[in-house]
Amino acid sequence: MDRRQTLKLIGGTAALASAGFPGFAFGQAQKEMVTVVKIAGIPWFNALEKGIQKGAKDFSINATMVGPANVDPAQQVKLLEDLIAKKVNVIGLVPLDVKVCEPVLKRAQAAGIKVITHEGPEQEGRDWNVELIDSVRFGEVQMERLAKDMGGEGDYVVYVGTLTTPLHNKWADAAIAYQQKNFPKMKLVADRFPGADEIDTSQRTTLDVIKAYPNLRGILGFGSNGPIGAGNAVRQQRLGKKIAVVGTVLPSQAKSLIADDTIREGFLWNPTDAGYAMVAVAKLVLDGKPITDGVDVPGLGKAAVDVAAKQIKVDKIMRINKETIDGLIAGGL
Repeated sequence: MDRRQTLKLIGGTAALASAGFPGFAFGQAQKEMVTVVKIAGIPWFNALEKGIQKGAKDFSINATMVGPANVDPAQQVKLLEDLIAKKVNVIGLVPLDVKVCEPVLKRAQAAGIKVITHEGPEQEGRDWNVELIDSVRFGEVQMERLAKDMGGEGDYVVYVGTLTTPLHNKWADAAIAYQQKNFPKMKLVADRFPGADEIDTSQRTTLDVIKAYPNLRGILGFGSNGPIGAGNAVRQQRLGKKIAVVGTVLPSQAKSLIADDTIREGFLWNPTDAGYAMVAVAKLVLDGKPITDGVDVPGLGKAAVDVAAKQIKVDKIMRINKETIDGLIAGGL
């Protein structure tokens, strides 16, 4: 074959590659994964994004993160629709409302897009859901701590991100059931309140709750900004000794509130690990690797896998208190 024939063949191959014929490519293009989170710009999801970025580098996947400007399931759906139109290889999702997201995720799967969720054990239309905690135990340990600070009796309230956020409500269900069984002198004085993904909303809610329930002795917040907003309000009203605040928080956000005992203790898993795990599982799926009980998930170790339910779980609950907080902050949380 002379040089002119070689150049002609190379040119034709390039044309076929640019026309979308995958067999005529000079090199394998990186697969693309975009994860849609509950809300953009808050510290929790900034930390999760760090894990996604590390996973992108380690697994050679073009992995990025997007999120709505407000806590709005309809905005999540719009972002998901955009990703289907873009024909990404993998969609990641931390869902606000599993029912609202279900139809669009099923359309994504029908288009050949893999779907990996986090905090979405009940989400239909996904390939795998990844969790870093046991959801029931996560609710129970926080109720144990709240009960300790309340002396096992008195009025309390519970905050969640939204009334449809899957895991927040699962944790709340577990916590309330645990209280009813083990601490009958405690009383949930109102239905759970939404808004725990936003500091200002939680702070306003807490000021209202303090007025409405003068005998309030405890606040349990599921949603990383809920205990912060609640703590700000309790501190503002100088009620830190009367009202115990416990919940899911980031150490760097909660430091001053834990230091003065406004937040008695915080609980979480590492959101950076969660972002990394989503990309790691996406890599396993894209490579066609079998996912069975005991699978080694890079960065997390061996995981419990419910193959029928498409659930991958490791137990990584962390406690945030005066003894642990500085080390966790030093570790990037």
